[in-house]
Amino acid sequence: MAPWTLWRCCQRVVGWVPVLFIAFVVAWSYYAYVVVLCVCTISRSAENGKTVVYLVAFHLFFVMFVWSYWMTIFTSPATPSKEFYLSTSEKEAYIKEFSQERQQEILRRAARDLPIYTTTASKTIRYCEKCQLIKPDRAHHCSACDTVNNCVGFSNYKFFMLFLLYSLLYCLFIAATVLEYFIKFWTNELTDTRAKFHILFLFFVSAMFFISVLSLFSYHCWLVGKNRTTVESFRAPTFSYGPDGNGFSLGCSKNWRQVFGDEKKYWLLPVFSSLGDGCSFPARLVGMDPEQASATNQNDHARSIGSNPPFPTRPLSESKNRLLDTESQWLDNGAEEGAVRSGTNNHVTVAVEN
Repeated sequence: MAPWTLWRCCQRVVGWVPVLFIAFVVAWSYYAYVVVLCVCTISRSAENGKTVVYLVAFHLFFVMFVWSYWMTIFTSPATPSKEFYLSTSEKEAYIKEFSQERQQEILRRAARDLPIYTTTASKTIRYCEKCQLIKPDRAHHCSACDTVNNCVGFSNYKFFMLFLLYSLLYCLFIAATVLEYFIKFWTNELTDTRAKFHILFLFFVSAMFFISVLSLFSYHCWLVGKNRTTVESFRAPTFSYGPDGNGFSLGCSKNWRQVFGDEKKYWLLPVFSSLGDGCSFPARLVGMDPEQASATNQNDHARSIGSNPPFPTRPLSESKNRLLDTESQWLDNGAEEGAVRSGTNNHVTVAVEN
């Protein structure tokens, strides 16, 4: 077995370690709560009504948590359409070129008719050597989220958000209902030694995970409200008028709808309902003539449009809004440079890493 193949196999195995750890903790919490607390402790104190309520509510949170976690892990990353892949002749020409400027010229020509509207600060076409494709807007890298051993992006970002939400509710419910018996543990009102151990750790583990997940969930709620990916929160995408961290923001309500969809009945269910195709995204400058924008201060003009424009039916489809439409926009010191496209997220896929 080649060293590289062996290394890849080891990476895949190690990637499942955090998932297996979380699965173990969840399985233990199920046993500790259902068997030890509800069946062996609460029911023995003749509080059958409380036992039933606790068990029903617990299983509701448990099922939604496991369902959303499962969907986050096993939803395959979306892949860009065939138009983003270089043709055989373009690949050969790209490989034969040693000059980066010539390579960028090849990529620029290939990207001319693609829906690419953003670039990095270096104004170069973003190309994935591994997948041999030009990355769509907002596509960042191929790495996976450690807690789910999968790329989190357009295809499963809603599931990831629900996973965080139900993790919070699951941990909060356990901590709140176990608190009474946790206090009894310190006042020596619990006589069962096994129950003491499980109740003590059940409270601490649920409280600890609640605090840690709360910070992560809050951060991603902020990202969704701003319509930014994790990378974009640190490095603003560059449009034809310059860098703009809020370039994809359509207002908080519409930003949330892009992730959770228009039908409210699906918002809390781990079923795919996100808007769009993961390759092109509505931006605040849709319908605005770039030549008109360049006549004035484009940054100020972009902000004057407001954060709540109509949601476009086919975002960024007009040729006049294409980032690569005007070559003169990408002339730097007299040298022509290519435009870039950041894509969505996931193993060079069509997923937005939020």
